[in-house]
Amino acid sequence: MNIAQAHRDETTLPKRNRSPRRTQDYVTIGLFLLPAFVLFLIFLIYPIVSSVHYSLFNWNGIGPAVKFVGLDNFKQILSDQVFIKAAGNASLIVVLSLAVQLPLALALAIMVGRDLPGRAFFRMIFFMPYVLSEVITAIIWLSLFSPDPERGLINALLILIPGGQAQNFLGDTNAVMVCVFVVLTWKYFGLHMLLDMAGLQNIPREIEEAAMIDGADRWQTVRYVTVPLLRSTLLTSIYLSVLGSLTQFNLIWIMTRGGPVNASEVMATYMYRYAFVRFQLGYGSAVALVMLVICLAFSVVYLRLSRQPDPLSGI
Repeated sequence: MNIAQAHRDETTLPKRNRSPRRTQDYVTIGLFLLPAFVLFLIFLIYPIVSSVHYSLFNWNGIGPAVKFVGLDNFKQILSDQVFIKAAGNASLIVVLSLAVQLPLALALAIMVGRDLPGRAFFRMIFFMPYVLSEVITAIIWLSLFSPDPERGLINALLILIPGGQAQNFLGDTNAVMVCVFVVLTWKYFGLHMLLDMAGLQNIPREIEEAAMIDGADRWQTVRYVTVPLLRSTLLTSIYLSVLGSLTQFNLIWIMTRGGPVNASEVMATYMYRYAFVRFQLGYGSAVALVMLVICLAFSVVYLRLSRQPDPLSGI
């Protein structure tokens, strides 16, 4: 009986002493989180709440918003053919990124990551475009696409071909989105290649060697072993690529301003044009909220669909 009583005292006494200690830990954690929480409220929650408020007004950014229009801004957005064109261009960038940019990054990651001689040099070369700022990248390619052969390298090379003529690539409504996507691919595929290479480092080489011993060739090993084991990395890469494509702004605005004739307009340039060029900040706030809802809906659906166990978790 005495032993049981002593055991109860040993188990209950630390709990009583632990309560003030636990409270002190919570206070310490709260103090450390407070600056980040304040910044979160100021730079994320407050702008979103303000956008919701101003989206219900016809406001030019000067003085208080007093001309209430309700949901008219949203109705105008969904019926505006230019916005529909912008959403279509953003969707085109998403599709091309998933079909071209990410497979290219994966192929280069597999080559540069393990088998290619001088792979350290090629890693640096392929990743360098991502290090450049978007503004510098846009200016470089704006010069390369210049219709003047004396200034634009691409046209300078084109006229050297027999029968070749200088082209205004960024002024052609049929070619401008192709040019924009080329620049986006050149700029960002290095990031996705680096993510894929990091995922390859977590795959034991013995698994691929076992598949090849069992008779699988190099292509079958990549398709049935390497790619499935890269699932979590590829999901992250797809997620970043889609969100980046939906919100792309800097490169397109500097290179084309959404032209010619709205041929390269995307949702971000459409929003910027109305909010900060035409000073229709109420309408621009509504466009920003539409973009937020689209990105948020994609994030929720994508994260739910991608919740499956990682093949590497069982290794």
